[in-house]
Amino acid sequence: MRNSKSATANITYRTGQETDIPHILHIIKTSFEEYRGRLNPPSSAHHKTIEIVTAELHRATAIVAHQDKYLVGCVFYQVNPDYVYFDRLAVLPAWRRQGIAGQLIKLVEQRAIRAGKNRVRLSVRVSLADHHSYYQNRGYQFKSYGTHPGFDHPTFLVLEKFSGSQ
Repeated sequence: MRNSKSATANITYRTGQETDIPHILHIIKTSFEEYRGRLNPPSSAHHKTIEIVTAELHRATAIVAHQDKYLVGCVFYQVNPDYVYFDRLAVLPAWRRQGIAGQLIKLVEQRAIRAGKNRVRLSVRVSLADHHSYYQNRGYQFKSYGTHPGFDHPTFLVLEKFSGSQ
């Protein structure tokens, strides 16, 4: 698998399929490995299995970034009554900083509009300040705090973007 700026011109995006599940699992586990030991509570990505990702794909839709025969990124999204929620945005480390994550987010936002939803939400850990900035630079604003079960203080932020806000 090559990693270069010219290679990103060959990236295509499509809806994830059941046959992609092992590759999606690999992308998630590899991409979230850098957070091992840094997050409290630990990321659930470390405990994903084929069965878990299969169940998630039945509840939500995945978009995958594809380069030749390799999947290099993914995101899951779910259409709710008032908004679209996305999570598990993941790009393999060797393919980062090439616009793949941004394109995956843009595709979720476009699909939200097609679904008649004008709001897109995501959650990000309180401790990942660089992620807060990344999403704020993409037009996402603070909506609320959330707390994982068993904690007495906020552990994540919910961010939201309204369609039309660039």
